[in-house]
Amino acid sequence: MSFNKVSVIGLGYIGLPTAAMFASRKIGVIGVDVSEFAVNTINRGQIHIVEPDLDMIVKAAVSEGFLRATTTPEAADAFLIAVPTPFKDNHQPDLSYIQKAALSIAPVLEKGNLVILESTSPVGTTEKLAQWLSEARPDLSFPHQIGEDADINIAYCPERVLPGKVVKELVENDRVIGGMTSVCSERSVALYKTFLMGECVITNARTAEMAKLTENASRDVSIAFANELSIICDKLNIDVWELIALANRHPRVNILQPGPGVGGHCIAVDPWFIVSSTPEEAKLIALSREINDGKPQWVLEKVQAKLAQHLMENPEKTAGDVKIACFGISFKPDIDDLRESPALQITKEIASTHPGKILIVEPNINTLPESLGDNCSLETLQSAVSQADIAVVLVDHREFKEHAFELPENSKLIDTKGIWK
Repeated sequence: MSFNKVSVIGLGYIGLPTAAMFASRKIGVIGVDVSEFAVNTINRGQIHIVEPDLDMIVKAAVSEGFLRATTTPEAADAFLIAVPTPFKDNHQPDLSYIQKAALSIAPVLEKGNLVILESTSPVGTTEKLAQWLSEARPDLSFPHQIGEDADINIAYCPERVLPGKVVKELVENDRVIGGMTSVCSERSVALYKTFLMGECVITNARTAEMAKLTENASRDVSIAFANELSIICDKLNIDVWELIALANRHPRVNILQPGPGVGGHCIAVDPWFIVSSTPEEAKLIALSREINDGKPQWVLEKVQAKLAQHLMENPEKTAGDVKIACFGISFKPDIDDLRESPALQITKEIASTHPGKILIVEPNINTLPESLGDNCSLETLQSAVSQADIAVVLVDHREFKEHAFELPENSKLIDTKGIWK
């Protein structure tokens, strides 16, 4: 069966680029999202997120009639679910978004449809998806019921892209395809190969789910080692960036760079899905999460120490006179994504406790989140540098690395990314 119409549920940082890729291959795409703002923006041929080159692809796809957004699912040949999977209290996975997406498409499912889950998920979620759909549509058969002859095919295929390079990596990166049956996998491969240049590697759904979690947990463990090194080196008065550069000259050593913590919708979240499933066994993964989650507090303690030092050196000042500049609040360089951002978490905490002004430099956004409070202002790089009594570098944006700036005399610097000396 050919795929003449594809529906993508969730038009965020993964769903919208994926929808645009299919539409760019002259396949009719219906994008579905609960946000009317996102839907209206896309239907104007514009985008509501920051991602290089995506705006041009969406504009062309909409103008040519291959991409349309709506808030209500419609019939299609294939459905891709790309909704968030955050965690609840005690780091337990929240599958409610996936369940709601499943129930929203259930009424329009038809025999022969393919349903692919792309959302990063705990092991076993694809099976739960099949169960939810079968309960909603008892008139159709599903893979967990009769196997290869099911009316509806279901597979898991996680995204493996880097924000800022999504358009390129969606096309070039290999994809792991985890079908509930071999037919599910084969049909999924056929769908992705309409735009994918990378290889489709077939496995079962559970292994595909675990593969995605493993990729991000591996990076989280490596980052935790670098972050722990930075804390150790600070105590021993050693430049951690010089140390790592020296250690990495060993042909079999590749230590990552430390920072203020770990953010985003993947690395800061996914390892907890492994821990929640196997809490007794995932000891290293859980400890790494705790190290990385604790790094923002360490940064805040450095800010308090610098503030006390500054006030001691300038007795005529009060804390309310001291301006603290935070450079970057996104979760990684050169994007506007603030999800699970340790930089934003640190900035919020500073703003909630410091009586003076907080100057924020974030070149990728136009307005600050309301949660930051009234004492925060969005500033240009030069303005913040010229005013800062304490400068806190939290994200290594391109703009910060390309220019050398001199802070005012007696200003204090906390550089969590090692880009300003």
